[in-house]
Amino acid sequence: MRCTAEDLLRVTFAREPAPLMELGLALAALRRCDLPPVFGRWQQSLRRTLPRAVRPLLELVPPSGRGPLFLDPLSRGLDDGLEEVLSTPAGFVRSELDRVCAADRRPVTGWLRDLAEQDGGAWRILAEALRAAYDTVLAGSWSGVQSAFDAERAWRTRLLAEQGIRTALAGLVPGARWCGTTLEFDWPGEAEFALEGRGLILLPSMVWPGWPLLAVRPGKPGILVYPAVSQLPLLDRPADAEPLAALLGSTRAAALTLLTRQRTTTDLAAELSIAKSSASEHAKALRAARLITTERDGKAVRHSCTPLGLDLLAGSGGAGGGAVRQEAVDR
Repeated sequence: MRCTAEDLLRVTFAREPAPLMELGLALAALRRCDLPPVFGRWQQSLRRTLPRAVRPLLELVPPSGRGPLFLDPLSRGLDDGLEEVLSTPAGFVRSELDRVCAADRRPVTGWLRDLAEQDGGAWRILAEALRAAYDTVLAGSWSGVQSAFDAERAWRTRLLAEQGIRTALAGLVPGARWCGTTLEFDWPGEAEFALEGRGLILLPSMVWPGWPLLAVRPGKPGILVYPAVSQLPLLDRPADAEPLAALLGSTRAAALTLLTRQRTTTDLAAELSIAKSSASEHAKALRAARLITTERDGKAVRHSCTPLGLDLLAGSGGAGGGAVRQEAVDR
């Protein structure tokens, strides 16, 4: 991702989650076979309950998450987003459908051809499919998604203030690094994007656990979608629950609290009453967010909080707030 100095001065955070953006990414994630184990039950449940009316969307949304840009506007609500989708200029619809079909080497079906030709019936099918998909996939969890988004935004904004723009951007996903004013990510293929002074909007996703995605739209700021710390299958607490649980999910919040003292993966699994494989997955996610460190001691793998993890616990009041600090000093 090639940035100019003007781009770096114009980095902003999205104000709220985008329903249709999250919906498209959820449908992409639903079709993948390489997601973390925590997504397994979520995928199985949706595959059983996905209505027939949603099936046309699977022709539009590839497992890579790089579907047509007109399908997922950065809207404030579902109705606003649908209105924007349905008013997309015909030329942009056609070019995006061509791009998606060529990238995934998929055939141009009759319905896709009708969409490109602005057939009214095809667009009604699209609108009905989007509403049915939202009702099935996101509607019941949307308050949790919003709470997790708010917590993520507050946390990342704090990191931006404390560490600066370069460190904050590189910390969005593991493995990101700067080369001059170009930010490089680990990605499944080769691609280059130039922001050209239009700026960048940061948008965490609660449903996409994969690599970062960048949407570069004509005349608009780029949108960098990255995996949030708290993912949808972990949002098992109500919106008014403990702030740390809203950010991380209750199991990961409990794991982070336990790791104010060094523990092995086996210890975590026993104390959280979960499988060792699940404990390892939660530790991996916390490590990727730089909240814990991991070291190998013979056959054992030991985990403990980083200073950032302790700060997060203290700021949320987790484990008694000041007690976390004192315990860190005692250690």
